Parts: sequence; structure tokens; C-alpha cells
Amino acid sequence: MNKNELATTKKDSMRFSVLDRDVQLDKAVEKKFDLVVIGGGVTGAGIALDASSRGLKVCLIEKNDFASGTSNKSTKLIHGGLRYLKQMEIGLVKESGSERALVHKLAPHLVVPEKMLLPLIEGGTYGKIMASIGLKVYDFLANVEGEDKRKMLSAQETIDKEPLLNKQGLTGGGYYAEYRTDDARLTIELLKKAASFGANSINYCEMISFNYDLDGKIKSLQCLDHNTNKSFIIRARNYVSATGPWVDLLRKKDHSVNNKHLRLTKGVHLVFSRERFPLTQSVYFDVPGGRMIFAIPRGRATYVGTTDTDYNANLNRVVALQKDAEYLLTAVNHMFTGLNLTQKDIESNWAGLRPLIHEDGKNPSELSRKDEIFVSKSGLISIAGGKLTGYRKMAQRTLDAVIKTMSDKRKDTFSKPYTEKIPLTSAPLQNTKAVKTYLDQITKTLKELGVEDPYCGWYLTSTYGKQSDIIIHKMNSFLDTEITDRLIRAELWYCVYYEMTNGIADFFVRRTGRLYFDIQSVYRYRALVQKDLVAYLGWDKTRLQSENDYMDLLIKDATTYYQKEID
Repeated sequence: MNKNELATTKKDSMRFSVLDRDVQLDKAVEKKFDLVVIGGGVTGAGIALDASSRGLKVCLIEKNDFASGTSNKSTKLIHGGLRYLKQMEIGLVKESGSERALVHKLAPHLVVPEKMLLPLIEGGTYGKIMASIGLKVYDFLANVEGEDKRKMLSAQETIDKEPLLNKQGLTGGGYYAEYRTDDARLTIELLKKAASFGANSINYCEMISFNYDLDGKIKSLQCLDHNTNKSFIIRARNYVSATGPWVDLLRKKDHSVNNKHLRLTKGVHLVFSRERFPLTQSVYFDVPGGRMIFAIPRGRATYVGTTDTDYNANLNRVVALQKDAEYLLTAVNHMFTGLNLTQKDIESNWAGLRPLIHEDGKNPSELSRKDEIFVSKSGLISIAGGKLTGYRKMAQRTLDAVIKTMSDKRKDTFSKPYTEKIPLTSAPLQNTKAVKTYLDQITKTLKELGVEDPYCGWYLTSTYGKQSDIIIHKMNSFLDTEITDRLIRAELWYCVYYEMTNGIADFFVRRTGRLYFDIQSVYRYRALVQKDLVAYLGWDKTRLQSENDYMDLLIKDATTYYQKEID
């Protein structure tokens, strides 16, 4: 990264430092915004970017950390949704297919091509003819071209792609294109980019209640800053709830619940080491009983998911049950014979919620992933449903609903949407080839510095893209520690100064994904990270204890399988 690119990166990102949080709070109180977005997941972040890039004055608030709900608990795929084609949701497949390729162009280090193998089993969900036609239609709807077009494989060719597969009943396979991502990282990059357009985004800031004028319209929000325990008011002309599983709770606070409501379903994923589950190829496979799940290699890990069960328990603490683990283990051991995986082999897990729109008479797996917008008499606009892949279009539809409420004169002051042209990082890498070139370069640089493990280069590149240059440069500030400690300390510094990291869990879970994909590094570096955060953020003993209690709870939930849901 040259000096000009580095300066641009600093200019774009410095507004998103937790060290500027007091400034953000002051602005939130002093300004009257065009739009307040409640909810800091990928949908809210997408809305903030769309709105701020059009010229609206935007404030986004999130009661916990950004991406701490559903947007950190997905299957981490930007995909078209092959099963939605089977359910004849043609529009959803078409939109998802075109969006995945577009988001890849906006952040090629973060949304990466991932070939998917679909084993065809006698009596399975997809037969040869259906799979061939279905994948061809899938490619057509998604405008897939060249080498990414689907290929139909013989049984032997399918085994050659993934030797761990069960050969019994295998009749062939489909080989098609998808994209893998990190949902929380995508959310953070959207918020950083929104900040470069002037958006004011604050984590750990909870909307407590709505304040209304004499006509019953929302005039302000009563909010609570969890860092200081101080209450304050935020004012705006328009209010959007992008709160995922909490949408109905906010509508209830607004007294605007109607006959449409959410039906929450839970998805659990299990993570194994690559040594214990040496998968080389992403696989989408049948589970006895009619569902299908993914097995995906990622860095040092292989993860498997997901379950799909109704959920009615604690929204703020969703956990994996013993029966969830048993279900996924049975599925994996059936498809990948010879592994004999047990619960002891699971390194970590995550459990999250899908905020789907309720439909009578349908089981969880049959529910549509379409999004829907609810507009209340008070002016609250709520966006519900949808999926990670569609975040950009969901944002556009929400902004269309906001702008409809404006006078013609005000509408004309804002530009048309153009997020399809906004790269999600400063000094972005241009394409997959550029990502590969940069990966080779950064791996060489790290090796010259004494970091021998090639995983570190892959991890930095896939997490931060070219922003990794800032982290590597910062390593020179920590010459008093050993080389791998320098790297983690530089990474933490970057996340504090550029990514609104407010706590221990923010770093280990949402900014880096280490709790799920490299849990041993959490145990190794926790004390070091804690020490630096105390120095950066000036925590007292009470705050430090609170941070450690929360991190202990997250580690427990990621490594425990409960008998029942948490009430």
C-alpha cells in the first residue's frame, strides 16, 4: 500500500475508532438526523451505507456490538440458495445470484469464490436429471459464465473431488459456483464505509423507548449508552428498525404489531480442526430425513451446518443443544464415512436465529427467505426476513420506503442509489487474481519478519484485505515482544483505532472470528489482548471483570451442548 492509499484508508476509517466514541455520542445528541437506523447487523449497516452515500444524515445505534446477532451466526455464504429454486422462489434465486457476484466485486478478499460439490445419492433430494436441470436454471438465473458454470460429474469424478465421501449409493455429482464470506467482517466493512460518507454509528447504545408528538408520530428515541450508563435522546425525521429477531419487540413497543409477525428458527454450526476433518472441497449434502447441510473448509477449520428448528426462548443468548450436536454429527458421519467424529472432536460451535416471516402450515425449512417491510402509523419502518446475500437490495427497498415519506422538494436533494459501485474497503483489491497476488506478497513479507506460518498471511488477507498493510506496519511498535505477539497486538490496535472495538469479545468474536475458527488463539492471546485494551480504553477493575465474565460466557456457550434452551 503506497502513501496515498494509506492516507486514504486513514481518512476513510478514523471516524470509526472507539477512541472517538464520545464525539460520536455528542453528535448523536446535538444533530437532528434525516434517518436513525436501529440495529447494527448487516441489514442495518447496508441501510446506513445506502442512505449516507445518497446524502442523508444518518445515525445507527446497536444495543450490543455490531453484528452480534444473526449477522455473526449465518452459514457465512453469499449464495443463491439452490433449495429456494426447488421451492419455486425464482425471484429470490435470481436476485441472490446476481447480488453474490456483485458483492464479490465490491470486496473480493472478503467474498471469495467457493466451488460447491453436490453429491447425488440414490433416493436423495436431487436425482441426476433434476440436479442437471436445476443447476442449469440456477446458472441462468444468476448469470453465471465461463468456468463457473455447473458441471455434472460421474460417481468417480465426484469421489475424486472429495475422497472422504461415502461411496455407497453415490450416482454422481453436481459442481457449481458459490461464494464464501465472513458475515461479521462484511458488516464491519459496510459500517466503516458508511462512516466515510458521514454516518454516525454507535455500538452498545440501546433504544429504550419511542417518544411521540401530539399526532402520534415518533419524534425521538430515548437511548442508553451501556459504556457510561447515561441516558440521552436522538432526534430524526425518519426511523428504521433493522433489528432482525427483535423486530416484533420493537413493533410491540411502538404499538404497531399487525397480523404479520416473525417466526424465528435456530441454526447451529459445528467447527472441527482440519486435522480431524480434512475436507478439501465444500460439499452440500443430503441428511436422512429430507434436509440438506453444508460442510465447508475454512483456514485451519472445517465447519458443518445447519439445523433448522423453531425457536421461542432467550433472544439474547442462543445456544447449541445436545440434540443439535448429535443431529449434525450423525449427518456428517453418514456422508463422510471413516471419520467417526464424536462430540470430543468439536472445537467450537455457534447458534443463531433466522428472523423469517410466519406462514401458516409451513415447517421451518419451507419458510420463505423473502424480506418484507412494515410501515406503522407512527412512522416506524421495519424491515424483516431476508438473507445475508440480499442485504444491499434490502437496503435499497428500505430507503425507497423512507424516501416515499418525504416531500418532492426533499426527495430531490438526495442522489439515486449507487452502492453497486462503492468498494467496501479503501485501496481495494480489484479481483480474485489481485487477492492471490497480494496473499503471496504478504506471506513473503511476514516470513521475512519471522512469521513462518503461511496461515497468517491467508488469515490477514481474507480478514482485512489490503488494510493488512497497516497492521504489518504497526508491528514495528511492539518490538519488545516476540513476533507472533507483535502481530496480534498490531491487529488489536487496528481494530481499536479503525473498527470500533469496544471490548474483549468484540475482538475475538466479531472482528476476527477467532472464537469459532481458531479457539486456541483465544486461550493463547487473551491475557495479552486484555492488557492492551486496558491501556487503550482505561478500564477500571469493575469494567475489566465485566468484560471477562462476558467472554467466559461466550467461550462456555461455544464449547458446551445444553439439554434445553436458555429462558
